[in-house]
Amino acid sequence: MDGPHAVRARGITRSFGEVVALDGIDLEIPPGRIHGLAGPNGAGKTTLLGLLLGLAVADDGTLEILGRPVGRGLGAPDGVAGFVDGPGLYPSLTARQNLAALAALHGRDARTPAIADALDQVGLTDVADDRTRGFSLGMRQRLGLAAALLSEPRLLVLDEPANGLDPAGARHVHGVLTRLAAAGTTVVLSSHRMDDLEALCSEVTILATGRVVFSGPLGELADESRELDYRLRTSDPEAARRVTADTVGITIVRTADGGHDPSVLVVRALVPALDDLVTRLVKAGVALRELAPVVSPLEAAFLALTQQGDER
Repeated sequence: MDGPHAVRARGITRSFGEVVALDGIDLEIPPGRIHGLAGPNGAGKTTLLGLLLGLAVADDGTLEILGRPVGRGLGAPDGVAGFVDGPGLYPSLTARQNLAALAALHGRDARTPAIADALDQVGLTDVADDRTRGFSLGMRQRLGLAAALLSEPRLLVLDEPANGLDPAGARHVHGVLTRLAAAGTTVVLSSHRMDDLEALCSEVTILATGRVVFSGPLGELADESRELDYRLRTSDPEAARRVTADTVGITIVRTADGGHDPSVLVVRALVPALDDLVTRLVKAGVALRELAPVVSPLEAAFLALTQQGDER
């Protein structure tokens, strides 16, 4: 999509006393993308999200959001909505009343149809008139997303939006975010769950010790130049073990899945060697029933990059 970047940061630093939370952050996020933010605890993710939401200001550097420079004052820039560290809710009010109070706070009609629409989008219509003190963590996260949707943001900033969600709830939220991005909204979300990032994001930024150690398309992380461990389950474990031992570039890590499934081999290989192994198994008449990374390529890259960042 043409136009200015949704987020453009140059040399952003932010410290809390002697603790450097962000150390010279450079970041560019095009519009209409779902951009993931990952990193170990203390990497600076929450601080960066807070800057995007206007909850804090940088000590140094420049930040542009939706094509406009961010000043030194607090407050969410126009067109930006979201939450950090979980949404703030009034526990004595119902879900609908919480959204009505938020709408009134922004000078909108508390009876606006947008409230019902936002509740419907996040799948909370059936509990719209229940008090939020009884809501689970996942339901509170979904209500926080509904609150952010009320303002029809062009930049949506979310901190662990799938936290506490069951698989059905996570799928529902994924669908909402995907539709928003398709309509042109930029979504920036942090998550500790690599499966969420892989399912949703076209790009990811990985932070370690307040610095960017990677920022770009997921495909650049999940390349073929890194050895990974794979679960290999076949119809004939003994034959598979013999074929694997004779295949160049394949290392048998262990001969059973932690002792639980004797039909599984765990092997370590680059992708080309793995392709060769599959071809050899088929020629040997061994049926391949499962071939999957023990750790996803994104998680493997995340671990390697954040360890390097810690060492640096």
